[in-house]
Amino acid sequence: MMIVFQCEDRFESILCGVYDAFQSRLGHQNIRLEMKDQQDIRMFTEYRKVVETEDKFQKVKQTILEKAGQAAYEAVFRASLSQEADRADWIYRYLIYGFHYGGTVTDMLQIPAVYEIFVMGRSVGNEAHLLTGFVRFAEMEEGFLLGKIEPKNDVLMLLAPHFADRLSGENWVLYDVGREKAAVHPADGSWVVARMDSAEWRERLNRGNDEALYENLWKAFHRTIAIRERSNPVCQRTHLPLRYRSNMTEFQEEQGETGR
Repeated sequence: MMIVFQCEDRFESILCGVYDAFQSRLGHQNIRLEMKDQQDIRMFTEYRKVVETEDKFQKVKQTILEKAGQAAYEAVFRASLSQEADRADWIYRYLIYGFHYGGTVTDMLQIPAVYEIFVMGRSVGNEAHLLTGFVRFAEMEEGFLLGKIEPKNDVLMLLAPHFADRLSGENWVLYDVGREKAAVHPADGSWVVARMDSAEWRERLNRGNDEALYENLWKAFHRTIAIRERSNPVCQRTHLPLRYRSNMTEFQEEQGETGR
């Protein structure tokens, strides 16, 4: 019988699932790790809920650092931010090899689990890198800056340090629309990630009265520097995919126009 340990969609919960899987001693071939919200219920399978505790998380974290190294720890952390449905199980499989082979596991791309973790990490890293240039902040009535993103992967924690460094003296909020959570940064302080799924928060997404003026100036600048004769929509979409444009100021008035 297959035993499935069900984790929450958090890095800490996944590592607690890894702890439970190893401690069960049921044999790696008889165990899977899955996200709690996965709907495909299988026959002849026992489902066990992973109980997340700080003690279990710290034990697995320390074991990864001691046996597989910092690079392997960072690899599984990035993979946990992926949209890949099977990321929890791939992390588990990766760590089986990591605990056996040590730090060299990061180079063993011939192993399916290692390759999958590498691919997920690359996808997450690429999206985070793109968004550092695509994020647009607007000033809210309360005086803080608000940026909105709708990424495929959960890259908020990778973006927050970037903007904390560049906007260290500002009060800003970077909001992940789909996941309804945000990185909140007080001026000259440290950022934190908080849930932003209340009706009150959604009401506060309305922009201040003077923001439209600056938006129009930015859009006018964007149009002025464009050279229509050199317009290449295909090339533009390669460097700036359409899915990122809904939250970019310079494209707000151009939604629905192909190639803009």
